[in-house]
Amino acid sequence: MPFPKPYADAVQRFRVPGGFALLAAFFLLSQPTVESILYGLPVSLIGVWIRAWAAGHLAKNEDLAMSGPYAHVRNPLYLGSLFLAGGVVIGSRSWWLALVFTAAFVFIYLPVIQLEEEHLRKLFPAYASYAGRVPSLRPRVSGSAGGRGFRWELYRRNKEWKAVAGYLFALAWLLFRATRY
Repeated sequence: MPFPKPYADAVQRFRVPGGFALLAAFFLLSQPTVESILYGLPVSLIGVWIRAWAAGHLAKNEDLAMSGPYAHVRNPLYLGSLFLAGGVVIGSRSWWLALVFTAAFVFIYLPVIQLEEEHLRKLFPAYASYAGRVPSLRPRVSGSAGGRGFRWELYRRNKEWKAVAGYLFALAWLLFRATRY
C-alpha cells in the first residue's frame, strides 16, 4: 500500500512523539492479569529475539543486510517490533490498546518502512533485486542465509539493548498493574 511521500515524510517526523502517545495509551488502557501477561510473554520474547538477530546483521548505510533474518524478510526489525508489541498488547488485556497499536503500525510505521526502502534503493543498487526476492514483512521459509554471521559488535552499535530495556519496562508495568489492582 503506497503512501503519498508528503504524508510519509510527516509521519516519519511524528514517529518519536507518536511513541510517547503510544506509551501514554499503554499506561492508561492496560488492564493486565498475571495470566494475560503469561500469554503475551512468548510472543514478545519472539519479537525480542527477532530484533536481536536482525541487529547483529545490520551495518546501517554501510552494507546491504541480506544475511540472517534479512534472507527471509526485508524488515525483520519491524517484524520483531510487531511481535514484541503484540505480546505486550496481549499482556495488557485491552482491545482499545490493540486498536491503537494497530492503527499506529498501519498509519505511521508502514509509511516509514516505505521511506526507508526508497532510501535503500538509492543507496544500494542491489536493493531492487533483493526486494524482488525477499518479502517485506511476511517471512519466507526458504532463503539463503549466506553472508556474514551474527556480530555482537553490530548488536551493540545498533543499541538494540534499548528495545530489551523498553520491553522489560513494559513488562514491569504490566506486572505492577496486575498485582496492584
